[in-house]
Amino acid sequence: MHIVDTALAQRLAAGRPVCTAMVGAGYMARGIALQIVTAMPGIRLAAIANRTVAQAERAYRDCGVTDVVRADGARLAAAIERGQYAVTDDALALCRAPQVEAIIETTGDVEFGARVAMEAFRHGKHVILMNAEVDASIGPILNVHARRAGVVYTYTDGDEPGVAMNLFRFVDSMGYKPVLMGQIKGFLNRYRNPETQREFAEKHQQKAAMVASFADGSKLALESAIMGNATGFVPGVRGMYGHQCAHVKDLLQHFGPEHFSGGGLVDFVLGAEPHTGAFVMGFNDDPVKRGYMRYFKFGDGPYYMFYTPYHLPHMQLPHSVARAVLFNDPTLAPRGAPVCDTVAMAKRDLKAGERLDGMGGFTCYGLVDRYETLRAEDALPMALSVDCVLKRDIAKDQPIRNADVTLPAGRLCDQLRAEQTAHFGIAQRTAA
Repeated sequence: MHIVDTALAQRLAAGRPVCTAMVGAGYMARGIALQIVTAMPGIRLAAIANRTVAQAERAYRDCGVTDVVRADGARLAAAIERGQYAVTDDALALCRAPQVEAIIETTGDVEFGARVAMEAFRHGKHVILMNAEVDASIGPILNVHARRAGVVYTYTDGDEPGVAMNLFRFVDSMGYKPVLMGQIKGFLNRYRNPETQREFAEKHQQKAAMVASFADGSKLALESAIMGNATGFVPGVRGMYGHQCAHVKDLLQHFGPEHFSGGGLVDFVLGAEPHTGAFVMGFNDDPVKRGYMRYFKFGDGPYYMFYTPYHLPHMQLPHSVARAVLFNDPTLAPRGAPVCDTVAMAKRDLKAGERLDGMGGFTCYGLVDRYETLRAEDALPMALSVDCVLKRDIAKDQPIRNADVTLPAGRLCDQLRAEQTAHFGIAQRTAA
């Protein structure tokens, strides 16, 4: 943080604030805009794209910005060049604007997000995702494309995976080997849907399906896969253990050496204080260091719980922008071949011919598991399930396979998924 704020101050003093653009203008995106415009002068949010342009204008208006121009193509680039805030319904135009250094993608739509990321790479832009659907399903191959283009592809600080990864790096840098990482979740019911969550969603000005994807654990599954693919950690069981505890530190009572014999794990804790944030369990059995940790009230060891008691996506995401642009440092990116994936599970008895409605819908929920296990089972990834049509009946709580569905025609995300399988399959055989 101290490096980032100093570097941003230097860019501002030089009259060259980091130029970024954002795709999406929903609830969280509006919070991101508010943070950048009102609190981070070293970053300029030059333009916002949204399918409904009025929502992009609203995002600026909520920041106190009223001088906004609707533009696309060359007019968009010209507006950015003269320092005027711009809005458009053409997200790809943001990726082509020469002044823009980084694209923030917030839509949660896997197909649209994939197209934005690839266009951004083609034009030399860093990509900062607040789109777990994209990263969990095709993040490893997108990171390959980003490296080929010489840019950074990263998930965001502020969302639990980014918070956990910051903590992972901190714990590791102190000589405490990370063995467990995850997030603190307050509530979980696999069968919640947009109707059950409608009242809460309306109260907080969010989409009911988005809120349902939090409640039913689908977003948890994606975010856990993202953590795993960035670190090599995997779930101990399908869906993770998810122990219910009074405090996150109580996880120390549930895990021991037998859990980590095959490497580190991703998991979550349910209902525990401080009720939000992320955690990393670190290991160090040096007897002198254990004495210091007892003195600082961390317990007897050799396992120690470190946690961050908050996550503030809209406030912390701009730090990921700065790290990418100024230091080529991804907050959280796949380290190579995927080790985690998610599977779509039937939320109720489903009938042949039904169209799956994806994240937070009425038809399925997501669970995380090891990539190799799900690939062997031909599992349909949760984020790619949207708009797939069932070929056969699927019973409640049963996994859905790729062979069970007809994919929508012509999706880029499916093409990238196939490329990811081929790319890392070749890499793994070569390494062997």
